[in-house]
Amino acid sequence: MKILLTGGAGYIGSHSLLKVLQSDHEVMVFDNFSKASPEALERVKRLSNKNFEVHEGDIRDRASITDACMAFRPDIVIHFAGLKAVGESVEQPLSYYEHNVFGTTQLLRAMEKSGCKNIVFSSTATVYGSPQYLPYDEKHPLAPESPYAKSKMMVEHIISDWNIANPDTTGVILRYFNPVGAHESHEIGEDPQGYPNNLMPFVQQVAIGKRPFLHIHGNDYDTGDGTGVRDYIHIDDLAQAHLDAVNFASKSTGTHHFNIGTGRGYSVLEVVTAFEAASGKSIPNKIGPRRAGNIAEMAADPQKAKTILGWSARYDMDAMCKSAWGFQSQNPNGYEK
Repeated sequence: MKILLTGGAGYIGSHSLLKVLQSDHEVMVFDNFSKASPEALERVKRLSNKNFEVHEGDIRDRASITDACMAFRPDIVIHFAGLKAVGESVEQPLSYYEHNVFGTTQLLRAMEKSGCKNIVFSSTATVYGSPQYLPYDEKHPLAPESPYAKSKMMVEHIISDWNIANPDTTGVILRYFNPVGAHESHEIGEDPQGYPNNLMPFVQQVAIGKRPFLHIHGNDYDTGDGTGVRDYIHIDDLAQAHLDAVNFASKSTGTHHFNIGTGRGYSVLEVVTAFEAASGKSIPNKIGPRRAGNIAEMAADPQKAKTILGWSARYDMDAMCKSAWGFQSQNPNGYEK
């Protein structure tokens, strides 16, 4: 199968790229490298011992994404490209709607022109908003609370409407919980550009000595220790979910939503404790105010993905922390040489 990965050089994209290459699919990566390093792609080539096409371009540029689709003629697109930081989206909402919503419409136009009928979309569990009940299942009402989450919900609706208007098309929407960790080789992992927006890379940078302490955004939530609780998923499990989604999309039509999480929540302080045990490093921290757009607790009900996709998470928090530390300790400056 021919698979186009938008944002394929990013954290989730690079791990999924490796997974689909190992399954003998033909691949093109489309990326503008604004938030990712070409070095990640070079490492994937070495790990897979396979080559693939790379088209540098911006998802908002219809000519560029159309050229890529027409040249490659994909059977399916895995759509990662976009912006993804909750806090940043509150400060820069227009950028998030432009990249995530407008960019996706340009991609769908390009897919139509090239005859591609299948898309796997990188969505987020934050579309659910504050929980009416936990764990979230796919029937939970959508009430996103940040521009980032709202932009993802809009794209979900756009893909669904596109599927309705084109009954022979498929949209598989994966609602991620919190990806962490790295590949077992420690060659590829999370390498944020600038100030980290997620917990684990911040913890990693404190452990390696790049930052003096961890900022914890609020300890007055209604949780066991007052810090926010999230459902963390190993990046390799998440990459496998994309491969399973590709296989499902190839024999389905319509729109399908799946939670991709473990069903187990961990607080910020629990993650810090687990990382300290995995790395042997102390993680000093300071408590600050809550971050706009954050909610107290999230956890997935992953049963639908298990039943329909045949997917389930394999790795626990200990494995997530060990792999994350393995990548950070072997690559103290990330992908910079």
